[in-house]
Amino acid sequence: MASAIEGHSLRQEPNPADEGDHAVDGAFRFRDNKVVNATADAKNKITDRKPSNTSSEMAELAAQAEREKRRDGGYGDGPDITDVGDQLEVMCGPLLNYKGMSNTTPTGTMWHGSVLVVTKPGQRLPPELTLRCLVPQNGGASDALDLQNGTTNRHGSPRKGQDQQSVQDRSIYGVKLYEDPVKAFWRFILDLPLRGRETRWAYSIANMRCLSGAGPQTSSSRTFVVPSISQSMHIMFHSCNGFSIGTDEDAWSGPALWNDVLRSHEQKPFHVMIGGGDQIYNDGVRVDGPLKAWTAIGNPKKRRDYPFDEELRAACDLYYFNHYVEWYTTEPFASANGIIPQINIWDDHDIIDGFGSYTDHFMKCSVFRGIGSVSFKYYCLFQHHIPPPKSTYTTSAPQTTESQGVDGAGADPAQLSDTFVLKNRSTDPCFIIGKSPGPYIAQRSHSLFMRLGARLAFVGIDARTERTRHQVNYPETYDLIFQRVRSEISSTTAGPNKVNHLIVLLGVPIAYPRLIWLENIFKSPVIGPIRFFSKRFGVAGDLFNKFDGQVDLLDDLDDHYTARQHKHERKDLILNLQSLAKDYNVRVTILGGDVHLAALGRFYAKPKLGIPVEQDHRYMANVISSAITNHPPSKAVADLLARRNKIHHLDHNTDETLMKMFDRDPGTSTKTANFNKVTMPSRNYAILSESYHPAKVSAVNGVNHMNGHATNGTQTVDQAQANGTKEPGKPNDGHYPLYSGEVGAGTRHPAASGVYEGDGKGGLDVCFRVEIDGHDREGRTEGYGFSSKSKPP
Repeated sequence: MASAIEGHSLRQEPNPADEGDHAVDGAFRFRDNKVVNATADAKNKITDRKPSNTSSEMAELAAQAEREKRRDGGYGDGPDITDVGDQLEVMCGPLLNYKGMSNTTPTGTMWHGSVLVVTKPGQRLPPELTLRCLVPQNGGASDALDLQNGTTNRHGSPRKGQDQQSVQDRSIYGVKLYEDPVKAFWRFILDLPLRGRETRWAYSIANMRCLSGAGPQTSSSRTFVVPSISQSMHIMFHSCNGFSIGTDEDAWSGPALWNDVLRSHEQKPFHVMIGGGDQIYNDGVRVDGPLKAWTAIGNPKKRRDYPFDEELRAACDLYYFNHYVEWYTTEPFASANGIIPQINIWDDHDIIDGFGSYTDHFMKCSVFRGIGSVSFKYYCLFQHHIPPPKSTYTTSAPQTTESQGVDGAGADPAQLSDTFVLKNRSTDPCFIIGKSPGPYIAQRSHSLFMRLGARLAFVGIDARTERTRHQVNYPETYDLIFQRVRSEISSTTAGPNKVNHLIVLLGVPIAYPRLIWLENIFKSPVIGPIRFFSKRFGVAGDLFNKFDGQVDLLDDLDDHYTARQHKHERKDLILNLQSLAKDYNVRVTILGGDVHLAALGRFYAKPKLGIPVEQDHRYMANVISSAITNHPPSKAVADLLARRNKIHHLDHNTDETLMKMFDRDPGTSTKTANFNKVTMPSRNYAILSESYHPAKVSAVNGVNHMNGHATNGTQTVDQAQANGTKEPGKPNDGHYPLYSGEVGAGTRHPAASGVYEGDGKGGLDVCFRVEIDGHDREGRTEGYGFSSKSKPP
């Protein structure tokens, strides 16, 4: 039986009635074990066109397909603009996304992704992407792709003179997602077969000229790497990719750590990079953008009642678009976008700082609802490559202020004037769409599920669209997510490619020191007089935010799962993950960012239960990696958090705490006190790889042994006790290693290299790459590693 893309039916051959929605959207579609064309007869001729066959007949067919799409496949007619030039003027991109995998028989396993470019409007013809598979000319004697020895340059373009050849180029025509008098968004769908070895693909876009100055300026090829059919993905994880208001960006060398990401990618290619939220910081909309005057209004009631009319909506729309283009064309981040497939989930700074965590009456004001809607539009386009809502919130058009069911808010003729928006008739199978719109954004949440290669699965929870000060997600959204995850995992309960590790993205940490004492201070009566003097005389003005007048840090504290109001929701989420791990014998690792430092939290069975970690379904590591770009907190803050690192009790059977991960500060720097081994206040990102390499795993219980000890490159817990790395007499609690993969965590652990291939079946090797010097424009880092638990023997 043919499997489904992420549990749903494979991408369907278009219904003739829906033809406009699918016109020339990629070269191929895979359905019922067949390769079928994505369009009707006229468009099929375009799809079958060879790259060398350019003719006026084909050009006219392409133009005809585009006219049909504009007439039947979208809202609005688009701008009355025709670009008569020969070049495709690209304002931003290409941006490469990963969309998931599907299994077909006998075709095999397919990899699905997309490429996005933002161009000037008025293109006469759909842009054309040429895709080719690169294979060694020697016939593929080596299963590994050699990036380190010159296969590609820093932008992912094949180097000259390489011993490679291409096989059967494909032409893929872009589909227009959105167009107005300023810009047009074009998406190219990529559907690739996975092979018996890791494979490099190259793509180029005909006649492309980058207007931003970022990356290769013309149609130069970019390359990316997909895993073999039996390989799990090599993963890069990051968060907080931008700067807070008031930061001296030049003093922090800009987004320098992306240089290190590209170096790591050259050494061992990333198959995917996961953005854990705050991929862009849009907070400037209130400082030097169109909300500056509104923010300056001193009367809270006047701010709440301020209309988000068409003039303000259009100004905010232009601001968010321009800021996305500016940031996504900033090097070296821009280069990574085109050669490492992305998965993204948004957080507050993708909208504005603290969105969702201010008081309810303020969050419901028109201005906040308006910028939430505008930011959702560009989040859909830039980060997911999907059509945006047909209109965004404005008080000038009441039909846009409330959701109209599955189609979202109603259409606004003023916004659709000179604008085209593609109808989104089919949802990407990777999405888990919430049943109800968010409380402050009239759109439904978009969580994600997808396979990350052979044995890893990923679920990313959209923890922003439904967020309020008192909830992160609706209960029914959690039900949808766990139903989907259970369905997907249960469909792969046997065979070599059974899912044995689930990676969960939450955005903010969930195993983290409690800051309730700080919340109590900020909410106590003592703050009242300080607020009064702040309003009257400007005393301690920076302590309070400009929106609802609360203490500025309170929205950050309220964001955390460890905040008092999220306590029950947090516990239910962890218990659901424990139940899933137990029922399907899978390991769970949680990713979180947001807090601008690196740390490693863990949930685990209480030591009194005597359960080995390898058999403990309660064991879950929380990899906390933040920020890749924003400045870190001070040494004093990191050390304070370390002192607050207690052992907490989730319930009668589960404990949690941060693990001692950082054996020393990076390089020769001094970033923490000598006692602080758990929080690292330095910019960072994380690398994750499956510790599963069949050639290295013996047939004895699936684990390699030497002299009776596991040999995953570290000591056993007993060896650590004898060698003094675990203090004698200390209880076996989470402050110390719980099993062999955690022993020696830090700079001396084999996983610290980021390219280590461990032999722990089903576990994960995790590496934090930590910046040594924030003034180093090359972004050099030092690695800290550990290995998460392996599969029970």
